[in-house]
Amino acid sequence: MKRNFHNVLLGSIELFCLAAEHGNFTSAANAAGVTPAAVSRSILRLEERLGVRLFVRTTRQIRLTSAGQIYFNQCRLALDQLVDAEHEITGGQSAPSGVLRISMPTPYGHYRVLPLLPEFRARYPEVQVETHLSNRNIDFADEGYDLAIRGRSPPDSTLIARKLEDAELVLVATPAYLKRAGVPQTLEDLQQHDCIQFELPSTGRKIAWPFHVNAQEIIEVVTPSSYCCSDDALGIATLARNSAGLVQTYRFIVEQDLARGDLVELLPQHGGTSRPFLLLYPHARHLSLRVRTFVDFLVEKLHPH
Repeated sequence: MKRNFHNVLLGSIELFCLAAEHGNFTSAANAAGVTPAAVSRSILRLEERLGVRLFVRTTRQIRLTSAGQIYFNQCRLALDQLVDAEHEITGGQSAPSGVLRISMPTPYGHYRVLPLLPEFRARYPEVQVETHLSNRNIDFADEGYDLAIRGRSPPDSTLIARKLEDAELVLVATPAYLKRAGVPQTLEDLQQHDCIQFELPSTGRKIAWPFHVNAQEIIEVVTPSSYCCSDDALGIATLARNSAGLVQTYRFIVEQDLARGDLVELLPQHGGTSRPFLLLYPHARHLSLRVRTFVDFLVEKLHPH
């Protein structure tokens, strides 16, 4: 096997990652126990080797270039794998540590995952969790994420998908709206109501509402969209809470509103439909201990059976 790296270069990569994480050479130098000049020389060696600029430098701070960001994501992963490999064969890592980056949809993050993070960090205090809340699909390689949660199966066959749960959907409105517009008694009645829609960011398509017509059959109803939200799925619940109209949303978002009577469940005879939430991660990637631990934790808390 050809030797592509040497000790000085590997050290430079470690210093580069520290500089990217801390945002300046001085903090990286303090963390590594070297001088800022040594960090600067190491970064320069890397840039000369690669033929690209890794940082944009100002008098007060540094920031990664687009090429630097891609290089950092891959280098951090490689260094993590080296550390995990060493601990695995020596038994030296008794607890997971490091930074874990996860992307998830806004509603699932706010109502299902973020409330669990204090418990996770109480168990594993050496893990720092960075969360990205958005409904757009992320690129694992280019953006440096370890995990993603999504509400639909990925088209990318290189991703592993583990189901976290089937989240129940419920049709709701406020008593004030129902007093004004009437209570729908059938699925056909939905066409006469103000309906609040969510638009998928990936396709621009409004999501049809699934309902049971009997124990075995589910149909999708296309409703008139008096209101439409895109990107942030919590917007449709906010509109419903303010008597804008009817909305079909996840029960976990509105269960407290239903318990207080601020929202009313409608057409329960057609309810019980659900959508899955999946935990995604790249198939070919070695999973670090912190990622494996977090995957097991989420499955334990959200899909215990």
